[in-house]
Amino acid sequence: MKQKVDRIVAWLQEQGENAGVKGMLVGVSGGIDSAVVAHLIKKAYPDHSLGVIMPCKSHGSDQEHAKKVISSCEIDSLTVDLTETHNVMFGNILEQLKTDNSYDADQEKIADANLRARLRMSTLYTLATNHQYLVVGTDNAAEWHTGYFTKFGDGGVDLVPLVNLTKGEVREMAEYLGVPDEVIHKQPSAGLWEGQTDENEMGTSYDMIDRYLKGETIPDKDKEIIEAMHNRTAHKREMAPGPPK
Repeated sequence: MKQKVDRIVAWLQEQGENAGVKGMLVGVSGGIDSAVVAHLIKKAYPDHSLGVIMPCKSHGSDQEHAKKVISSCEIDSLTVDLTETHNVMFGNILEQLKTDNSYDADQEKIADANLRARLRMSTLYTLATNHQYLVVGTDNAAEWHTGYFTKFGDGGVDLVPLVNLTKGEVREMAEYLGVPDEVIHKQPSAGLWEGQTDENEMGTSYDMIDRYLKGETIPDKDKEIIEAMHNRTAHKREMAPGPPK
């Protein structure tokens, strides 16, 4: 594990040097993936790394866990509460949709959640510009393969250091790095709405996705769900296409 961590830290330093930046930052959600990234960028840039907490209709426990992550890796931190910003922006958009008679109530929940993710992305890039830092993402191999991230939200980043690690490997790295136990063992959730969990929303488990990515045999039902998610979200993993010349 030490070799894995050292390789990623060296890669982060190389990417920062190539980009000509002073350091790196990450949004700290209180989940395991952002916790691991916070520890990694602190190792790569001990004096020039930042963990950003961005509550926005968030569960109180998430913010508490995020603060414990900040303490565990002793990274500099900043909190930007986006609740009011989101309420104003989303409220204005809904008002205009209703005025236009084009409002779709079935899409409100996901539109709300995606806007929160994109507001966080905009916040991170504004802070990164100020500090001359790169924005580091938290997607692991399972999330990347299935497209379980918001396009131009948590997927809108400069680097994805965990993209080759399964969820299980991220958990092992978290234990090695000293991430708080309650963060390591909490139910994975993007905190999109009350009671939301990643696995319930996907219809399969991270364990099944990890096994699939390792080439192991899994039930046909889970395989079909994983492959359908991968195919449906292909556009998230590609640059915006243009017509042929």
